[in-house]
Amino acid sequence: MVKEIKYTKGDATQPIGTGNKIIVHICNDIGGWGKGFVMAISKRWKGPEQSYRAWFASKDKFELGEVQFVQVESDIWVANLIGQRDIRVDSMGNPPIRYEAVSKGLEKVAQFAMEKDASVHMPRIGCGLAGGTWDKMEPIIISELIEKGVVVIVYDFPN
Repeated sequence: MVKEIKYTKGDATQPIGTGNKIIVHICNDIGGWGKGFVMAISKRWKGPEQSYRAWFASKDKFELGEVQFVQVESDIWVANLIGQRDIRVDSMGNPPIRYEAVSKGLEKVAQFAMEKDASVHMPRIGCGLAGGTWDKMEPIIISELIEKGVVVIVYDFPN
């Protein structure tokens, strides 16, 4: 069983390997889509943004910790994980990332990955515009995915 995250240079919207794949990224809870990694997703596929916007409009379980899985190819799904509160630092100086929500969402991703026998692919989620840090995010990924036997590949965009 894989016991660690695999790191690679590349584009997470072009996941490597064979079999089913889930691309995970962090969304905010205010319906905003237009900066960061979502731009790469939207450039490649229209479905994830359309589904996210429809989900926001419906208000149906559109809240922190929830995940929407959007199939974009026969073997690829994009997981819109709501792990970010708003898009700005709050009045207490906290960044938008909500680690507890990411943990709850990744639990759902693990379940989906096991059902689909899929690997999980992602950039360093929550560490860009959401303001999170990898030293806090990595243990969550290990706990929620790696320890459950899910293969995880994290992509660092080449400079």
